[in-house]
Amino acid sequence: MNSFTFWNPVRLHFGKNSIEQLEKEALPYHKVLIVYGGGSIKNNGVYDDVTKALAGKEIFELSGVEPNPRVSTARKGIEICKKEDIDLVLAVGGGSVIDCAKLIAAGAKIEEDAWDLVKKKVIATEALPLGTVLTLAATASEMNSGSVITNLETKEKLGWGSPATFPTFSILDPSYTFTVPVDQTVNGVVDTMTHIFEQYFNNAENTPITDEMSEGILRTIIEVAPKALKEPANYEYRETLMLAGTMGLNGFLSIGSRGDWATHNIEHAVSAYYDIPHAAGLAILFPNWMRHNLSVNPARFARLAEKVFGVERQGRSDEEVGTEGIQRLSEFWQSIGAPSRLADYNITEAEFDGIIEHTMFNGPFGNFNKLDREDVRAILEASL
Repeated sequence: MNSFTFWNPVRLHFGKNSIEQLEKEALPYHKVLIVYGGGSIKNNGVYDDVTKALAGKEIFELSGVEPNPRVSTARKGIEICKKEDIDLVLAVGGGSVIDCAKLIAAGAKIEEDAWDLVKKKVIATEALPLGTVLTLAATASEMNSGSVITNLETKEKLGWGSPATFPTFSILDPSYTFTVPVDQTVNGVVDTMTHIFEQYFNNAENTPITDEMSEGILRTIIEVAPKALKEPANYEYRETLMLAGTMGLNGFLSIGSRGDWATHNIEHAVSAYYDIPHAAGLAILFPNWMRHNLSVNPARFARLAEKVFGVERQGRSDEEVGTEGIQRLSEFWQSIGAPSRLADYNITEAEFDGIIEHTMFNGPFGNFNKLDREDVRAILEASL
């Protein structure tokens, strides 16, 4: 494995009634900006729990954070923070809300525009304290420093982050995910799995610990996800998926290696143009990225097929075993309701040139295998 330095400062409160920790976590703060999405937290009781825990604090709100969070929305939050002298940003929602809150927390500390942080023209060296109350298991944004933001004006969707944007604390109560709609639960499963895949496909040697961890989490998700969809209020199923989501991208699975992330780069470009759900795009693109790169390291794909999907070798080559593993992944995602073609969202080749240009802004990309323009086009065309 590669040499590494690991650091993750997030204080994680996990389990039933963990919202009770919010009162203690909020003690040092006086003015709180609550950031949330479409308002479901007001229907399922989470909002009431949060405001009760913040009794005595001066509360401000920013609602309406989009599934692909906009820089324009973050700018509104930054304006509130500066005008009202906010000293704690509290994200209540899923990864999109938390990603937006990270930009708000960092943007409140600079004079430049928030988009300059995303474009890395300005580096965040400090941020307002950030807390999260998670309501959707998917991205692990509650325990990492990354954020993905969309600029509709420029048709860009970009990832960014800084050590300053790790949440100070995160509160995870699986019961807060009981009312998550079926499609969002499916998206969370796909998102979690693709985060693990992106890290699993690396070029480091001797990584048995992280390989086994990744494979074990993937097997568990495959076993539990269909059950959770049938019994959405089953605490144990939701608990398992929530912890899987956090473990999927909190840094532990990439210790000693460097993941690929090419499919995320392509999907960001697709959803920048078409504003489709991030995980839906990943469900469509990732199997085709896998098929496109199978020949790079067939043994890696074969190991995944055998360890995660139970494919039996039966005298077949790594390529044959790997191919069956990819097919089983596609079949699993489709069995839980994930899309499989860009055509499911009425996406055609019309914007492919722009999408490809978006992916290439830093030149060839991907760590497992470098992709150029023709590679991206081939993956997009295979995904139609």
